[in-house]
Amino acid sequence: MKKERLVTISSRTIYHKYATISIPIPNEIKKEDVGEWLFENEGKWIDDMEQANVESILDFGFGLGDGMNEKDSEHEMRYDIEGENYGGHI
Repeated sequence: MKKERLVTISSRTIYHKYATISIPIPNEIKKEDVGEWLFENEGKWIDDMEQANVESILDFGFGLGDGMNEKDSEHEMRYDIEGENYGGHI
């Protein structure tokens, strides 16, 4: 009879990255249309966002809070209009 058994120990640790950029948008865009404008004009800002994400550091945890609330999503993106207390998910 063996005196020992083999036990496998597993660990799952969650890390996230949080990156931000600021971009100018035309003043004539209504605040309720900003999300659509950002989606339609993704080419104007997505490379900068990707670079900011590359440069951001890994942080322990889920990264929820400050409007980030999609706990079951692997990726989440939102916008906030500075000085207007308005924003949403892209």
